[in-house]
Amino acid sequence: METDELDTRVEAALRELEVDYQRREPGQFLVTLPGTNRLSTQCWLLLRDHTLFVQAFVCRQPDENHEGVYRFMLQRNARLYGVHYALDRIGDIHLIGRIGLHAVHAEELDRVLGQVLEAADGDFNTLLELGFATSIRREYAWRSERGESLANLRAFEHLFA
Repeated sequence: METDELDTRVEAALRELEVDYQRREPGQFLVTLPGTNRLSTQCWLLLRDHTLFVQAFVCRQPDENHEGVYRFMLQRNARLYGVHYALDRIGDIHLIGRIGLHAVHAEELDRVLGQVLEAADGDFNTLLELGFATSIRREYAWRSERGESLANLRAFEHLFA
């Protein structure tokens, strides 16, 4: 199948799904998925020779408890559809996947983008708690001493007891 035809198919699918996206260059789409725990997740869709590559940044390299974070990611990989957790060269956490070009259509993109959103947004607080507990506690103490808002730390209240 021609690259132009695939590019058109991906763009048509994204419009059908009514997701926010920007077409960067031919075969490159940056999709913005709205979240609850994360305000949004940026997800690249990149047409390659034999696949549509999917990549979404989830969070930076953990400050601590690397073993616990990696164990969580490996166990979670067993339950994910179309994507899996991976580390980049500096240790930041991403979701990545590949869709065969024959399967590039709205239904499959919906499944995979839904999985990216469910994982990135749903696992976000767990990953932060596992890999950044000390920083979260330090931020809580700093804000408490100054009377600053603690609203976005409510999900981690059990760490402050």
